[in-house]
Amino acid sequence: MAESPVPPPVEEPSAEVRELFGLAWAPVQQFARMLAEEGELRGLIGPRELPRLWTRHLVNSAAVVPFVPPDSTVADIGSGAGFPGIVLAAMRPDVTVDLVEPMERRVTWLADVVEEVGLDNVRLVRARAEELHGRASFDVVTARAVAALDKLARLTLPLVRPGGALVALKGRRAAEEVEAARYVLRKLGVDGARVEEVTPVAGVEPATVVVARKR
Repeated sequence: MAESPVPPPVEEPSAEVRELFGLAWAPVQQFARMLAEEGELRGLIGPRELPRLWTRHLVNSAAVVPFVPPDSTVADIGSGAGFPGIVLAAMRPDVTVDLVEPMERRVTWLADVVEEVGLDNVRLVRARAEELHGRASFDVVTARAVAALDKLARLTLPLVRPGGALVALKGRRAAEEVEAARYVLRKLGVDGARVEEVTPVAGVEPATVVVARKR
C-alpha cells in the first residue's frame, strides 16, 4: 500500500516579518494558520505555496498598505483566499474593507476567516466587480492576480472615486502592462500610472505595485 505524500512544511516567519505586522501579528498569524490547515483542502492555495506562505503571500499583500490613506474605504476585488484584503484589514483597523468575491465557496471561506480572526472592519460582498458599477464607490480599490491591467482597469476604475486610486499587486511585467493599458487608463480618468517596487521586509523579494490615481 502506497504511503500518503508528506505535505511540505509551512514557512516559519522571521523576526523581521513579525516586526512588519506589529500589532496585527496575532490576526495575521491566525489567518496563516487557517491557510496552512485548510487552504489546500478548500482549493485556495496549492501545496507548493506552503513553504513560501509568508514571504510570497502575506508579506507581499502588506505592500499595498502604504498606498492606502487613513480612514479610507477600500474594495478588494477578487479577494479569493484573502490576499491582500484580509492582510490589509488586519494591519489597518482605521479603514473599511469590502471583500468583493463572486464564488460562493470563497465567500464562505472569507466569512470563516473574518469571524475567527475577529475583523470588525470588513464587509463581504458576493458579486463581480462590474455588478457594482454605478452602485458603489471607494477611495481605494485593490487587486492581486485578477487580470491584466487593461482589463483590470475596466473592472475597477469605475468603482474609484475622483482623487482615489487603483492599487494593484503585479508581477515583473508591470511596466509593460501599464504601457499596454495607457489608452484605457486615460479614457477612465487616469493621467498616468506609476510602478512602485516595495520591500516590506529586507531580504524578501520586492513586491511590484501599480498605482493608478483618478483625476
